[in-house]
Amino acid sequence: MPLNVSPSDSNAASDDESQPATPITSRFLFVDVAAQRAKQLRRGALPRIDRLAAGHTPHKLERVAMEEVRSGLILYTLPTAADLLGKT
Repeated sequence: MPLNVSPSDSNAASDDESQPATPITSRFLFVDVAAQRAKQLRRGALPRIDRLAAGHTPHKLERVAMEEVRSGLILYTLPTAADLLGKT
């Protein structure tokens, strides 16, 4: 079961949802979340950070995805044990 990765919405209805995601401490989880986000960007999703910020050159979508995850702009959910076993 893949990770569920979604960009955080700046117009969230709840104050809890408008908080940045908790920092990812596992480098393996970071890579998985960033890879899923890079796939979304390649399929046409809009970046959450300014790729052409003053003094910066355009980055590959993978770098943009990593920066979005590092900045806490991307929310993710991990599958539960029941999801992994195919139970609902």
